[in-house]
Order: sequence, then structure tokens, then C-alpha cells
Amino acid sequence: MIRNPYAAGRYYPGSALELREMVEMFVDKQAPKEDAVGALVPHAGYPYSGAVAGAVISRIKFKETFIIMGPSHSGLGKPFSVMAEGMWRTPLGDVKTDTELARQIIAASEYAEADEAAHRQEHAVEVQLPFLQYFQPDIKIVPIILAHAPASAYQEVGRGIARALQELKREAVIIASGDMTHYEPQAVAEKKDRAAIEAMLALDADELTRRYEALNISMCAHGPVVALIAAARELGATGAELVKYQTSGDTTGDYEAVVGYAGVIFKAARHPLAELARETVESYIRDGRTPPPPPSLTPEMQAQAGVFVSIHKLGELRGCIGTFEPQQPNVAAEIITNAISSATRDPRFNAITPDELPDLDYSVDVLTTPEPVADESTLDPRKYGVIVASGWQRGLLLPDLEGVDTAAQQIDICRQKGGIGPDEPVELYRFEVKRYK
Repeated sequence: MIRNPYAAGRYYPGSALELREMVEMFVDKQAPKEDAVGALVPHAGYPYSGAVAGAVISRIKFKETFIIMGPSHSGLGKPFSVMAEGMWRTPLGDVKTDTELARQIIAASEYAEADEAAHRQEHAVEVQLPFLQYFQPDIKIVPIILAHAPASAYQEVGRGIARALQELKREAVIIASGDMTHYEPQAVAEKKDRAAIEAMLALDADELTRRYEALNISMCAHGPVVALIAAARELGATGAELVKYQTSGDTTGDYEAVVGYAGVIFKAARHPLAELARETVESYIRDGRTPPPPPSLTPEMQAQAGVFVSIHKLGELRGCIGTFEPQQPNVAAEIITNAISSATRDPRFNAITPDELPDLDYSVDVLTTPEPVADESTLDPRKYGVIVASGWQRGLLLPDLEGVDTAAQQIDICRQKGGIGPDEPVELYRFEVKRYK
């Protein structure tokens, strides 16, 4: 199923060349990137809201999938419509639907239903795609349209999205596609919108709804943002930031009846162990300096354990080095040592360069003490990592890796990594990890 463009030639240029040139006017490739749970992004015609949309999307660290929620303008389809399969076409190419995640959201939410009719004549999801394609052509999406409903229903949809991501152990960026006050004088629109934005920045969906109703704010973003805040809180968001606000009057010069546009990032929580890995890499790559351990160690940093530091760039592995058993006095020192090695000494990659730093994500795996096992029947690739040893040769594989579904696969990969022949006798060890991001 291909969902052909509805907004092309109306909300944004219909030709690929003109569209790319317009997007380039609004984005900032050098903007600092945030690890975001989600964002509010406006969805008007590009000449009006493109500057805000470009500013906020330029600040987001991309993940493989974007969940994009927009309000219903057409009234078509089911009230909480998830397009669970197919392709979305724009002048810049086709975007795949993340069917696995879409179906999990439907299963996890009381309200969400599979439906494509609501998306046929709707621009809210579509206008976000060219900005996303500009930065990462192979993104996947989960398109969702929300009809007018009680705020409690929006919150339940948001919590369902969070549950789906947690159950699949997946990450995604959640986009609330929507505009602020419609067709009021500039001063009135700014006052109302600032009140709504204050509630967003506090991650307070209930207060946002109270102000939306009490001030009669004509923002079509209300439902998507309430759902986003509910999801963000479940996923551990630590705060939000207003990236840019303007109105249609800033484009047209007519301030008598404006539409407001806000770009807000909802920031993901970063665990102190992952934050230490990030600080270490940035200090070493920028200044050649190995930072000292933090002056106050968290409980997780105080123990001794083997540690692996993994670095990803735009979803792709960029470095991973670690220790089977502890080599340093504590986990903090282990992270510092292995973070530098992951960034500069992984033989599969060139050393990380300063210009790559804004696009990097970090995870830290802390290993339990490996225990010997008799055979592969006691292994579980989702739960246990594996060490395969033959004399001084060893190969290690972390657990819960995409594409590794059996213990036999784990052992085979470990043999290859350790330079151990397929028929050589080996000793097997299993371990568990706690992953911090």
C-alpha cells in the first residue's frame, strides 16, 4: 500500500528540487543535537511554520523510527487511527511504516486502532516527512491521527505508546504535529500560547488541559501534545525546552489574525553511567584530555565489574570496546577507559572526529561475573551474553542483539570473534548485563 502525497503543492513544493531547497533554508546542520523522547513540531505551510519546524528538527538526535501524531482535520476514519503498514510517498522518496511498532502500539493502547482512511486527506503527518527525509532518508514512521476526545483518552494513547516501546525494547522519537492559537491578534495569541508552553515545559499534561480549556486556546496541538507528555513521563523524560516560537504574522506582516507555531523538545533522561561515557569521549576527542572520575560516585559506579561502552551514530554502531572482567578499581574508571577505547581504538572503525560528537549516542553494559555452563541448552540469547574460550583465545557477545536469535548463533559469532575454529573444543560461560543509556 502506497499513501500518495496529499499536501505536496499545497503546504510544501511539489517538486523534489524546490522542496529540498526550501527545507535547506530552514534547517541548521550545525545545531547541537538533543537526545529527545519527542518534540512538538508545527504543521502549517512551510512559508509560515517551516522556520520553527526546521529549527526543532535540526536539534533532534535521530532514531530509526519516528512516531508522528497529528490532529484530525478531515474527520475521516476512526478516532484514534494508526496506519500500520505501507509506504508514505513524498517528492523526496518513500518512507516505510514501522509495522512491528505500529501493531504493538495498537495492542498496548485501549483506543488505538488500525485504520488508513483517516490519513488519506490529512496533512499533519505528511508535512513532517520531508524534514525528516532531508536528514535521514531511510527513516521509518508510525503515523497516528487523533480525533477530538477527552484528555484522558489522549493520555492513555501516550501511555500505550510508551508501553509498546518498552515491551519491544525499542527507541523512537515521538512527534506531536500541531499548531498553537488560530486567528487571533498577535498579542492575544502570544499570551495564550505562552501559558500553554509553560505547562508543556513543566511536563504537566493536566495543567496544559486546564489552561487550554480556561483560556479557550484554539490550538490543534492539544491532543498530540497531551499524548506526547504522557508518553514522555512514562519514558523518563527529564524536561523540555522551547526551541523557537513565532506566528504567521512574522511571515505575512499581518498581526491582526495570526496562527502561532511552537517548537518544543522533550528531553530524554540520560543515566549517569551513560553521561560519564559521553563526557569522557567529548573531553578526549575535543581536548585530548582523559577526565578524572566524578568526585561523587553513584552506587553503580562504586562496584567492580566488566564494562562495555557502545557508541552509535544515527542508529548505526560506531564503536564498542569493553572488558570481560574488571581491570580498574571501580565501574567509573572502567567506563572512562573503555569509552576512550571505543571512540578511538575499535579496529572496525576510524577514530571518532569532533564534528561527529553531536550525532552520537552512548550505552554502558555492566557485566555480572561470568559463570561456566555445560552446554548451550542453558543459554538464552535474550537474557545471557556468552563467552567462548579455547586456551588463551576468547570471544564475547553481549545479549539481546538484533538478528541473534539462538544460542548456536551466539556461539558461532563468538568463535569467529575469538579466532576459534568451528571444530575446536571450547568452554562456555554465560553472564547477564545491566544496560544504561
